[in-house]
Amino acid sequence: MLVEEIMSRDPLYVEGSTFLTNVRQLIRDNHFRALPVVDEQKHVVGIIKAQDVLKVTSSRSNVTVTGFISDAPRITEYANVQDAIRLIIENQSILLPVIQAEDNPVLVGVISLMDIFSSLDLAKVPDKPVSEVMSRKVVAANVDEPVTKVWDKMTSEDFTGLPVVNEKGEPLGMVTKFDILRHGWARISKEDSSKPKEATHIKVQKVMSTPLYSISPDDRVKKAIEVMLKYDMGRVTVVKDGKLAGIVDRYDLIKSYLGE
Repeated sequence: MLVEEIMSRDPLYVEGSTFLTNVRQLIRDNHFRALPVVDEQKHVVGIIKAQDVLKVTSSRSNVTVTGFISDAPRITEYANVQDAIRLIIENQSILLPVIQAEDNPVLVGVISLMDIFSSLDLAKVPDKPVSEVMSRKVVAANVDEPVTKVWDKMTSEDFTGLPVVNEKGEPLGMVTKFDILRHGWARISKEDSSKPKEATHIKVQKVMSTPLYSISPDDRVKKAIEVMLKYDMGRVTVVKDGKLAGIVDRYDLIKSYLGE
């Protein structure tokens, strides 16, 4: 399978002179984790990550993309998808710009982690239990934590989502950055003095997603992939005896698919 078969064509992109306030709006409206950055010839110069953009307060309206560009591997549309998968995993990339050619790096598309994940051949998934690929050291949000605290935790550690647990460690739901953005509570304690004081005490329970979809440590990797594809999730909790035992995300499952 070639890259051109799974890539997204005519992607949104930004230039070095684009204001971060505009990028922030694109990220919020489209749930992007990253965007390609191009020059005046539409040559790819890197990407800009949502994590970096959302760390900058919205009051800094004159800041441009230039100082926040990250290097990113590139690939041509006629390369093999397996090569794209390895580039994304080896570089822990969020987004892979697709160019016309190495000597003509004009942006023609992008490949996201979701594009890769959706292209996996389920018939070739290794037959192994989730317990062998899951992360056991799970960072979770407490159901009574303020949304602003959870947001800062996500932003500082580059988490896109966290399981939400009660005081007994029992998982209740999942909260993502976009759940918080959608409700308009992101970084309110730092940016918007017009918000009522009680807004900074909104609990994560108010914005988390339920029901919580989970799997067991003994479930096969293939089932984890199927559940995440069915419910369009970036991660799924692993639960044993009613308690959070681990978490598995797209990176974990793609690496397992590659035999790593």
